[in-house]
Amino acid sequence: MGNCQPTVVPYEDFDVVADIKAIRKACKGLGTDEQAIIDILANRSAAQRLEIKQAYFDKYDDELVEVLKSELTGSFENAIIAMLDPPHVFAVKELRKAMKGAGTDEDILVEILCTSTNANERDTYMHDRDLEADIEADTSGDVRRLLTLLLEGNRDESYEVDEALAEQDAVSLFEAGEDCFGTDESTFSFILATRNYLQLQVTFKAYEAISGTEILDAIDKEISGTLKDCYTALVRCAKNPQLYFARKLNAAMKGAGTDEDTLIRNIVCRSEIDLETIKDMYLEKYDVSLKDAISSECGGDFKRLLLAILH
Repeated sequence: MGNCQPTVVPYEDFDVVADIKAIRKACKGLGTDEQAIIDILANRSAAQRLEIKQAYFDKYDDELVEVLKSELTGSFENAIIAMLDPPHVFAVKELRKAMKGAGTDEDILVEILCTSTNANERDTYMHDRDLEADIEADTSGDVRRLLTLLLEGNRDESYEVDEALAEQDAVSLFEAGEDCFGTDESTFSFILATRNYLQLQVTFKAYEAISGTEILDAIDKEISGTLKDCYTALVRCAKNPQLYFARKLNAAMKGAGTDEDTLIRNIVCRSEIDLETIKDMYLEKYDVSLKDAISSECGGDFKRLLLAILH
């Protein structure tokens, strides 16, 4: 959306043979040269990393992922392995992880499904047809309907705004929520899951003009539980996706302990899309740079890798 800047772009002097030799050398003998691995993988695009993975197998008859798993540990290992997956495959793994065990982490489901493009969503869906069945089994009611809508990937991805439709949707949202006894969640879900982000921004302004209430306040008042969290994430994402991710990153580092999985997911997945812009938003909102925040929260090779991706 808009003018978004990545931190990772395809490496101009890409030499896949030199890269696989350097990685092989870094993993050979006593100890591992983690810095050499960081220097290569943090400065290659996802497509280039996949080329490296394939070339490594072709030359050495070894799966690079298995080699690195045997050499690396902890969050550093997890981040490096995430970087060697095609983005939609990594997304499927994260969606599955969010639905594993007792309870479902809807927050992660929404984060991934509401910030992917339709093409990614369809890739994800085609790659793993069972996802919809998992969502059906692990969620219920309005949340299930919303997540299924998001997974179908029917969002309008144009940058066109239809003022009349925005007015109409704003009235529908008002009538479905504040203006009636009980809330008609299906109207909320359909509009939030299918309209383009610029269209939604105009709709939210129209909603405020009609109701005198900001859309997030209305959701807070009208809707509860997991569905409220899902709608809040969708609205924040529509208003400003980069600020949404800055908030996610901040929350991952707040309080006791650090949510390394969220750091990996958001920093790796957004690095070629809008991570530079997310850094700007982070500084603007929290008055500290994302790099400084990560420096004080993370350690060792994991910290060095994230800082290298952030540039």
